[in-house]
Amino acid sequence: MVVSVVIPVFNEMRTLEQVIKRVQAVPVEKEIILVDDYSNDGSRELVQSLGEQPNVRAVLHEYNQGKGAALRSGFAAAAGDVVLIQDADLEYDPNDYPKLLGPIGENDADVVYGSRFAGGETHRVLYFWHSVGNRFLTLLSNMMTNLNLTDMEVCYKVFRREIIQSIDLKENRFGFEPEVTARLARFRKPDGSRLKIFEVGISYAGRTYDEGKKIGWRDGVRAIWCIIRYNLF
Repeated sequence: MVVSVVIPVFNEMRTLEQVIKRVQAVPVEKEIILVDDYSNDGSRELVQSLGEQPNVRAVLHEYNQGKGAALRSGFAAAAGDVVLIQDADLEYDPNDYPKLLGPIGENDADVVYGSRFAGGETHRVLYFWHSVGNRFLTLLSNMMTNLNLTDMEVCYKVFRREIIQSIDLKENRFGFEPEVTARLARFRKPDGSRLKIFEVGISYAGRTYDEGKKIGWRDGVRAIWCIIRYNLF
């Protein structure tokens, strides 16, 4: 099973090289797709340089479009059997890949979500209201999709490639998370059956705004709108 690791990049010069080293160290067959979303801190040039490695591909946006748009570009370029989303910071640990890939590798799942709130993995202690917000958005999403996820907003999502490449995604920023969840909940395979979606606990070392965290309260408001829009309309 070949894994396409899609990494959206915007001004992640401090952490990008270390993330790539960690991803490369995971013992799975992989291609790494770096999508630079018009960084201006040197990340763009670094992405181009890293793209010279045999299993790394560089995709460059000509203007800043947002995380969702970068993910769409990465999904379109993916050629592996499965597609896995990895952030370019150090919040998520690539050592969790075997756990995330397990249900698909055993042919039990079509999609796997990581969860920062399930299981007994290690977590950095950070913002209380962010945690409350994430749980609220997950609850609202679950009410609309009839799924029982514990962490809809998590970065780590894994898809069979043919599934994610067949979904017409629209959101350019962090609205990607509720949109893709809504679309996956309604997705039908050729035989008419629904997708088998699994969830596994992951570790999480969140970062502060001083360390480069980008998501804010406006993205939370947008997420509420996306949950309503993509589930009801």
